[in-house]
Amino acid sequence: MEIDAFYTFTIAVILLLTGKIATLNAPLLRKYSIPEPVVGGFLCTAVVALSYTLLDRQITFDLAMRDFLLLLFFAGIGLKAEVKMLLAGGRPLVILLSLAVVLMLIQNFAGMGMASLFGLEAKAGLMVGSISLTGGIGTTLAWAPTFTERLGITNAMELGVAANTVGLIAACMIGGPVAAFLMKRHNVAATDDPELAIGVSNDGRQPKLDYFCILWAVLALNLAIILGLGIHDALTRTGLNLPAFVSCLMAGILIRNLMPIAVSSRVQRLWPGVDDGLTLVSDLALGLFLTMALMGLQLWQLNGVFTFVASALVVQIILAVIFTISIVFRFMGKDYEAVVISAGFGGIALGSTATAIANMTAVTQQYGAAHRAFIVVPLVCGFFIDIVNALIISAFVG
Repeated sequence: MEIDAFYTFTIAVILLLTGKIATLNAPLLRKYSIPEPVVGGFLCTAVVALSYTLLDRQITFDLAMRDFLLLLFFAGIGLKAEVKMLLAGGRPLVILLSLAVVLMLIQNFAGMGMASLFGLEAKAGLMVGSISLTGGIGTTLAWAPTFTERLGITNAMELGVAANTVGLIAACMIGGPVAAFLMKRHNVAATDDPELAIGVSNDGRQPKLDYFCILWAVLALNLAIILGLGIHDALTRTGLNLPAFVSCLMAGILIRNLMPIAVSSRVQRLWPGVDDGLTLVSDLALGLFLTMALMGLQLWQLNGVFTFVASALVVQIILAVIFTISIVFRFMGKDYEAVVISAGFGGIALGSTATAIANMTAVTQQYGAAHRAFIVVPLVCGFFIDIVNALIISAFVG
């Protein structure tokens, strides 16, 4: 049974509402900063899996809107990024990228070791390493044919998709608890800055919004996406293939910082809630994107490779958590910004850029804003890490 795009989007809205209501009424979910989309998304994933297992009926969703929502979200991130924030993020960005590179190497060696332990070709373990975990589903789909045709690993696609599925689920769950642990363990104080980059605070503060705030925000987001897609097309023509959301992030930054000061000041003066409008629309886009991503998971695909993938992912998750707590938090400054970045690092290591941002959003909704984290992590996830990961994978395959 295939559910079309309109009904899929409507179901995603219902599931996100369910997650929001559950989070507002469950102190345990707020304490560990479990992202709201995860609650409703997992509920849908469980229902779909039970339908397949018990009723032998496969439910699939038309996820055509999902990718656009991701573009919308990253355009919003760019539109709220000022040059001074980017400059402040320079050194942390280099440090975080270096740490991500180290973890990718660890993931690949761990994956190959687990594959050898299970009597598989060692390089099959790369499919449960940085390819599927740090790289995500896009990198998995791109590299699987190479492993099948060149290395003779016929189930490479199944291994990668299964590992990505388990990794995505784990990434959604570990960010908040890691942040709570670090704040308690190191007595890190929450910030009193109410101006969240994404999301609405859990403490009841309401943004000042009106008709024009939302309308200006929607216009700015659409212009950023149009410019971003143009940049993406231009880069593709040069042979540089980067995710489209990176181009939309860049476009948002350009619009924010190159817009004439007179125009920007006038809009801010007449409608001071424009940034709140961007925050709200971006938050909705991210929530719906992650909800739809979880709706699309097909857990029965783990059948046949479950034991190996589950064992390998247990090792990878433990390594990611230990690395985050003992290395990432320390090197990123041991402050509140470092806590938020650490919450997002689980998404970098095991899930996707959207998962990283969702984890950070959940933490900042609970404890306050962390502006630098929302610039550094998306740039590392979306712009640099795919390039570096491709080089690392090529070296291991060779």
